[in-house]
Amino acid sequence: MKSIRLLLLLFSSLCILSACSASEDAADLYKKEKPLQVEVDMPKSLSAETTQTVKAILKQDGKPVEGAGFVHFEIWKQDHSVRYPMEEAAEIGNGVYQMDIRFKEDGLYYLEVHAGNEGSLVSPVRQFIVGELSEQEMESLKQGAPTQQEVPGHHH
Repeated sequence: MKSIRLLLLLFSSLCILSACSASEDAADLYKKEKPLQVEVDMPKSLSAETTQTVKAILKQDGKPVEGAGFVHFEIWKQDHSVRYPMEEAAEIGNGVYQMDIRFKEDGLYYLEVHAGNEGSLVSPVRQFIVGELSEQEMESLKQGAPTQQEVPGHHH
């Protein structure tokens, strides 16, 4: 009698557990991540006291991002003596967002693009040179771009 109960209990447990197994299409029920990709486009040579255009090209799922949730540019000089406030970039079409800027002085600068769309957020940092560099800036250039923890400013 005990063995029949044990067998019945084992059989019922197997039936219950088999009903809880995941279906083959379970992965399709979850939201799939579509990471946002940003490519920064700047003139090769930048000069102080002239207006320059900085562009960010946004793609998501291999397609240009039209009407992104937000795209802001933040620019600062390496020694923090010059800082431009974060500004919203203008959308010009086909996933391209731009901002015109006039640099006050030569030096080593950083551009951080803050962008978000459909739940994907990115903020890549790009190092660039305006005009001539001082010796201190040359040393900083050899060290490379700062890590995300070293980047000052606002975060979304």
